[in-house]
Amino acid sequence: MALLDGKVIVVSGGTQGLGEATVRAVVREGAAGVVIVGRDAVKGEQLAAELSSPATRAVYVPADMADAAAPARIVEVVAREFGVAHGLVNVAASTGRDNVWTAEPDGWDTMMAVNVRAPFFLLQGLAELIRAAGTTGSVVNIGSVSGHGGQPFILSYCVSKGALATMTKNVSYALMRHGIRVNQVNPGWMDTAAEDAVQRRFHGATDGWLEAAEAGQPTGRLIKPPEVAELIVFLLSDRSGMMTGNIIDYDQSVQGAGDAPKPTLQETPQ
Repeated sequence: MALLDGKVIVVSGGTQGLGEATVRAVVREGAAGVVIVGRDAVKGEQLAAELSSPATRAVYVPADMADAAAPARIVEVVAREFGVAHGLVNVAASTGRDNVWTAEPDGWDTMMAVNVRAPFFLLQGLAELIRAAGTTGSVVNIGSVSGHGGQPFILSYCVSKGALATMTKNVSYALMRHGIRVNQVNPGWMDTAAEDAVQRRFHGATDGWLEAAEAGQPTGRLIKPPEVAELIVFLLSDRSGMMTGNIIDYDQSVQGAGDAPKPTLQETPQ
């Protein structure tokens, strides 16, 4: 039997990168329904059409997670189209560049809205749906290894992912006796179209940057979205048992091991 047979799974940020890889993995593992949430309407509709079949109903929901009303609208669609959800993957995230000297209120607020507020209120709404249906569920939040402290040039992003980890711990404890498990996966440096755009926009990268970056990694490559999606599917499934409240690093580093971090002159914001 497939890992997600008969389950309805909601994936935010589901039209690209890790979100798309997760949507595809969920369908492969037998989900009866998948709700694809994202801003790219063309890609979202195409993906829903491609993945819909007699075995799986795929629905696209357009949403900008910076909008405070978005989580409630998504939950309304899930309730109307499926009646219940059994899993949620909070992939949608905002990133950018700021540091201790350049961070500004508007950018900070957007980062927190997308990376912390939206995941919580989407979780809250779907947890109510799960509880009302008398079933169980699993939530997987997507954080980042940068949430452990992170790099000086992505200050507000790091803070938001650290806050997400605290939220994961808090709500997993609160929801344990309601049969709703909440875990978090912290990917490291990942090979996605969004990362390519970031490298070119903020770091002056040109063609060949990926190959050069991969050559310097312990495994000789960056993380690929489909492999992280496999871990997400495991956490969504009953195969992960009672696992809840876990923050799982998926990276080519070991937190706390090696020499103590010492900022170089190049890493120090000026």
